[in-house]
Amino acid sequence: MKPTLFVLAAGMGSRYGGLKQLDGLGPNGETIMDYSIYDAIRAGFGKIVFVIRKSFEADFRAIVVEKFKDKVDVEVVFQDITDVPEGCTYNPERSKPWGTNHALLMGKDAIHEPFAVINADDFYGKESFAVIADFLRSVEGKQNEYCMVGYRVGNTLSESGSVSRGVCVVDADNYLQNVVERTSIEEKNGVIYYVDDNGEDVAIPADTPVSMNMWGFTPDYFDYSLEAFKQFLATEGDKLKSEFYIPLVVNNLIVAGKATCKVLDTPAKWFGVTYAEDRPQVVLKINELIRKGDYPEKLFK
Repeated sequence: MKPTLFVLAAGMGSRYGGLKQLDGLGPNGETIMDYSIYDAIRAGFGKIVFVIRKSFEADFRAIVVEKFKDKVDVEVVFQDITDVPEGCTYNPERSKPWGTNHALLMGKDAIHEPFAVINADDFYGKESFAVIADFLRSVEGKQNEYCMVGYRVGNTLSESGSVSRGVCVVDADNYLQNVVERTSIEEKNGVIYYVDDNGEDVAIPADTPVSMNMWGFTPDYFDYSLEAFKQFLATEGDKLKSEFYIPLVVNNLIVAGKATCKVLDTPAKWFGVTYAEDRPQVVLKINELIRKGDYPEKLFK
């Protein structure tokens, strides 16, 4: 059975000024998602599942789903703040859903095979899809064996300023031990630094693995996530801005000894659109990849 790609596309893109998932950046109006799905198909993924908001379903189906329906199986699921387990409560004044692992839970009834999770607005690169597809094929029929693509921090820096990244702590066999959020990461005079809790610059090797939210799971992860979400709501449900993130659940499973998470190295360079000012650079980078022959000028004919 081929693995599935689960695309987190429910974000509203408020900082970008619109639905950045639908912004055409390629020479023929291709979105970043288009390049991810092109890479996924050639890596051997057999189905794409999108999680979106119901409010932009019509545009999403017309602009995104329509172009893929003859090339790969496609399914759409929805994230909404009201999607909580029976018996759980939350602050009625809350206006936004619960974060990435809540969005992931929306795929529980649509995905029954090993699957990868990505953000819709991040460009991950063909090498990353190839390595995660290989891993997912190797764990078919297994449980509790997960993975994460670890980008080399030097390949994830921004030309516009410092960034925050989830720095991976791994053991000798490249199994994840923890993800530690580090802020103000940038290169100075050829050396990459982050700022520690005391406000001091700490040098970090350029090949240090960081998380860009590209995960691989077997379907048992949904059951763990459901139980974790119930616990999360019991302690955090009354808060207006609490977030149920994927690293939170993965870290807890690792600490409890219930699952492992292999960190897969990739030479790919990540880039993405967070602010509107990022757009011109992303367009240039895509055009350069086309010039090098990594992608055709028109992805889907």
